[in-house]
Amino acid sequence: MKTSLSWLREYVELPAGITASELDTALTNLGMEVEGIVDQAGTILGDLVVGRVLTIEELTGFKKPIRFCTVDVGRSAPQEIVCGARNFAEGDLVVVILPGGELPGGFKIGARKTYGRNSNGMICSAAELGLSGDHSGIIVLPAGSAEVGVDARPVVGLDDVLVEVEITPDRGYEMSVRGIARELATYYSVAFTDPVGASPAGTAEKPYPLVVEDTVGCDRFAARVVRGIDPAAQSPEWMQRRLIQAGIRAISLPVDITNYLMLEYGQPMHVFDLDLLRGALLVRRARPGEKLTTLDGVVRVLDAEDMVICDETGPISLAAVMGGETSEWQPGTVNVLLEAAHWDPIMVGRTARRHKLFSEAAKRWERGVDPQAALPALRRAVEILTSHAGGTVDERVLDIDHIVAPAPITLPAELPSRIIGLPYSASRVAELLTTIGCEVNGDTVVPPSWRPDLLAPIDLVEEVARLGGYNDIPSVLPPAGSSNGLTTAQKRRRSVGRALAENGYVEVLSYPFVAPGTADALGLPPSDPRRSAVRLTNPLSEEEPLLRTSLLAPLLGTLKRNLGRGRRDVALFETGTVFLPHLTETAPPSLGVDRRPTDEEWAAANTIVPSQPWHLAVVLAGDVEPAGWWGPGRAATWADAIEAARVTLSAAGIAENRVTVRSTERAPWHPGRCAEILVDDQVTGHAGELHPAVIAAFDLPKRTAAAELNLDALPDVPVVDAPRISTFPPALIDVALVLDAAVPAAEVQAALTEGAGSLLESVSLFDVYESPQLGEGKRSLAYKLTFRAPDRTLTSEETIAARDAAVALTASRHNATLRGA
Repeated sequence: MKTSLSWLREYVELPAGITASELDTALTNLGMEVEGIVDQAGTILGDLVVGRVLTIEELTGFKKPIRFCTVDVGRSAPQEIVCGARNFAEGDLVVVILPGGELPGGFKIGARKTYGRNSNGMICSAAELGLSGDHSGIIVLPAGSAEVGVDARPVVGLDDVLVEVEITPDRGYEMSVRGIARELATYYSVAFTDPVGASPAGTAEKPYPLVVEDTVGCDRFAARVVRGIDPAAQSPEWMQRRLIQAGIRAISLPVDITNYLMLEYGQPMHVFDLDLLRGALLVRRARPGEKLTTLDGVVRVLDAEDMVICDETGPISLAAVMGGETSEWQPGTVNVLLEAAHWDPIMVGRTARRHKLFSEAAKRWERGVDPQAALPALRRAVEILTSHAGGTVDERVLDIDHIVAPAPITLPAELPSRIIGLPYSASRVAELLTTIGCEVNGDTVVPPSWRPDLLAPIDLVEEVARLGGYNDIPSVLPPAGSSNGLTTAQKRRRSVGRALAENGYVEVLSYPFVAPGTADALGLPPSDPRRSAVRLTNPLSEEEPLLRTSLLAPLLGTLKRNLGRGRRDVALFETGTVFLPHLTETAPPSLGVDRRPTDEEWAAANTIVPSQPWHLAVVLAGDVEPAGWWGPGRAATWADAIEAARVTLSAAGIAENRVTVRSTERAPWHPGRCAEILVDDQVTGHAGELHPAVIAAFDLPKRTAAAELNLDALPDVPVVDAPRISTFPPALIDVALVLDAAVPAAEVQAALTEGAGSLLESVSLFDVYESPQLGEGKRSLAYKLTFRAPDRTLTSEETIAARDAAVALTASRHNATLRGA
C-alpha cells in the first residue's frame, strides 16, 4: 500500500513536525512492515525553480515545432532554453530545472547545444516531474502564485512524503488511506475523521434492473447511474498525482475515480458503460465452461466457483477481480453505471489464483473489505464525477443488502493479562478495543464492520497487546539450569582468538573440505602422514571430497581470495579441527539399532574415527607496518609468524621460559626459514616463510609467512604464584656477541639466561649485524640484559660477574666472542 503524508493528514491530526523516522516507528509498532518512506523533494536533485518566460522565438526548418525561449529564473541573467511545448506564452510562470539537476529516473540536465541554439536547463511538464501522466504540455503556474527564482518544489506539490507499507493478510482494512489514518490516530491518540460518512440509502425503485442470485458470494450490491457526462473531461491534477504516487496509472476520469476511492476508502469499484449493457444484470456463479474476455484481452474459461456479473449476452465481468471488455468504459462514454459491491473473500482469493489475476481489487477483497463502505463510496464517486465532468445524477440508488452483522465475542476479563503477561484492567481493555471501533459491553465485544479478522477472543487479545504496546511486554527467559561454565579448552581458545585479534589478525572460518591435489600444492613429502586424508562418501562438492589434515590449505585459499579482491596487506587466523585418520585396515563392526553396542563394539567402531585435534593457523602477506609520512613500512616476514606463535602460547597460559624456538625443515615452509615451536621440549607447531613452490601453487605474494599450532598438544596451565616485584633499581648491561650465523638467536638467549643466574630479570635481542669485517659466515647479536635483586641494590661487581658468567657459558656452548673484545 502506497500513500502520502498529506493524504493521511486529511483524516488524522498527526503532529506537525513528525519526521520520517517517527512515522516509520509508529507504523512498525502498529504491525505494518515499512517498505520505504521517501521525501519527494529529494527525488529531484539540483535547482528546480519558478521562472518567467521573457521571450519566445519560433524555430523553423525542423520536423516538429521548436521554441527558443529566454526565461528569468531569478539569476543575474536570463536562461536560454529550447522547448518543444506550445501551451505557454510570454509572461507565463513555468517550472525550470537548471543545469546540474536530475529528474526522476536518473535523467540528468546539462547545458548543451540543440537545434542550433544553446539550451541551459529545461522547462518541465508534470510527467517529467513525476506528478502525473500528462505529457501534453509543460506546467503553467497561475499568475502571481509564486515569486520568480524560488524553489518550485512546494509550489507544484513536491514537498510531500511518500509512504509504502506491506500489509499482513489479516488486516485488509489497512490497504486504504482510511485504515492507515485510523491506526495512526489510535497510536498518537489524536482526532480521526472518518471519510465514510452518511450516504443516501437504497431506494425502492432501482436505477437499473439487477438480481443477485447467490447472496453468499455477493452479500451486497450497490450501484448509481450518471448520464450525460463529458467524455473528454480530465482527471484533476491532485487526483492524478495521488494515483501516480500510489503506483497506479491515470487512465480516464471515471476509471481514475474508482481507483482513487479504492485507495482512499478501501472499497474496490467498477464503472460500466450504461449504453453497452444489454438487458437486466444478474450476479451469479459461473456456468462450467463459460468464457469471458477480460480487460487484459485474455479469453478465460470460467469455473463453477467464480462469481460473474451478466447481462443478456452472458458474463460481462469476472466479479471482484477484473471487468470484461464488452462493457468497459470507452473514450466516448457519456452514460455510466458505478458499481460497489461486497464479495466473499474466500471466493475472490480462489478465483484470483485460479486465473492468475492478482489485481489491486482482488488483493483487497481476499483480505476483507468493509461492507458498509459501498454506499459512501458511490456517493463520493458521484460527487467527484459530476463536479469535473458534469452530467445528471439518477437519484435512485440500488442497494441489495444481505450483510450479516458481526457476531459478538465473549472476552473473559482475565484472558488478556494471562496471555500477554501484563496486568490489564477491564477498563483498560475496553478503552483499547473501543479505539479501534469495537462496542464493549462488559465481557461482550462486537467488532466493527471493517474488522472481519476479529472472530475469536484470542484475536481481541492480540489487539490489546498491539495497542497497549509490544515494547511494554517484558521479555522473560525460561529459567536456566546450573552450568559449570566454560571448559579449560574453551577458555583457552577464546583467549587465543582474542589475543590474535588484538594483534591485528582477522579471524576467518573456512570449510574443512579440500581437493585431492592439496597435498601436492603444499609440497608434502610422499611419506608425510598428512597426505592420508578422510574421503567423504557424500561430499558437498566432488571437487573437494577430502577432510583437511592441516588448516593451512583452506586458509591460504582465503588469503588468495582477499588478495584478489584488492587487499594488499592481509593477516588472517583460524582455529578449528583437522582430521588425521588412523592408518588401519580394521573394518568397523556392523552395528544394529535393536540394542546398545557393547563396550568392545563401541571401542572397535571408534578405531576408525580419525583423530580431530584443535589447531590454530595464521597467514600473513604484505606489510605489517604501513608506510606513510612517518617513514617506510615493514613487510611481513617469517619472524612475524613466529611472533604470532609466541602470542598464541602466551595467551594460552604458557610461560615464556617454557617455550623454545629452533630451526627445522618441514613442508610447506621454506628450508632454513622454518622454526619448530616447542613447549617443555615437545613440538607443538611450526612457523616461518612458505616454500616458493607453495607460494607459486597458491598464487601468493613472495615471502608469505604462516604458522600452525596444535592447541590440544599444549600442557594444562599450572597454578602459578604471582611474581614478587622488586622495588630496587635495575642494572642494565648490553652485550654484543660474534658467532656463527647458523646459531639460532633463541639458543644464544637461552645460554645467556642460564649463565646469568637468578639475578637476570630479562634478556632481549635488539640488534643483528652482519659484515665482512666480522668474518665469513659470522654475525653479531646484541642483547640487552636487565639485572635486579629482590632485596638490595646490586653492586657493579655483582652485575659484571653475572654478565661475565652469561657470556662465558655462551662462549663455551656456541664459540661466541664479545664483539670488540
